[in-house]
Amino acid sequence: MLEAKRKLVYFIACTLDGCIARGDGNTDFFETGGAYLAELAATFPEAFPTHARTALGIYAAGQHFNTVIMGRRTYDPALRLGIVSPYAHLRQYVFSRQLPPSDDPAVTVLPGSPIAAVQSLKAEQTGRDIWLCGGGELAAQLLPEIDEVILKLNPVVIGQGISLFGRSPAGRSTGLNRFDLLKAQPLPGGVVLLHYRAREKSVQE
Repeated sequence: MLEAKRKLVYFIACTLDGCIARGDGNTDFFETGGAYLAELAATFPEAFPTHARTALGIYAAGQHFNTVIMGRRTYDPALRLGIVSPYAHLRQYVFSRQLPPSDDPAVTVLPGSPIAAVQSLKAEQTGRDIWLCGGGELAAQLLPEIDEVILKLNPVVIGQGISLFGRSPAGRSTGLNRFDLLKAQPLPGGVVLLHYRAREKSVQE
């Protein structure tokens, strides 16, 4: 029996006004309390950076993802800290036309089409899904390929910042994309975990 096709899952924290970071990339307004992190780690241990997993005593292999993809701006904070492989426990793909190839075998820099790369990754039979961890511009490009969205909705409004889905590439329309709510789970600190699945587009849409 063939395994189900891998899904692309956009799993990310956001504010009530739909921002994933300030304009400069700062995310210091998101919940980081111990009770919140402990509960999140029990379900999504693989979604913590490797250095944070060590500091928090997270050793579980994970239940959902074995691959993570990200844009250049999401990758940059790790590079500024001298961390070339922020998710060393996962296969890592960074989409950038400016970055040179990575010297770390766990990190692959892809200058080409995110859509084509994700379609290729989805075709693999690995038993685990692909985590899109950011950012908004990449999410906008990959919207037609996103199968599920899991939001860590934080009870905060920042007024302006980087949008959850950024801007669609110039001249390209992704059409109307509808999602069905599968689950809403309250977490400590007032955060709500919202799990959505993409609905198939109708002919009219």
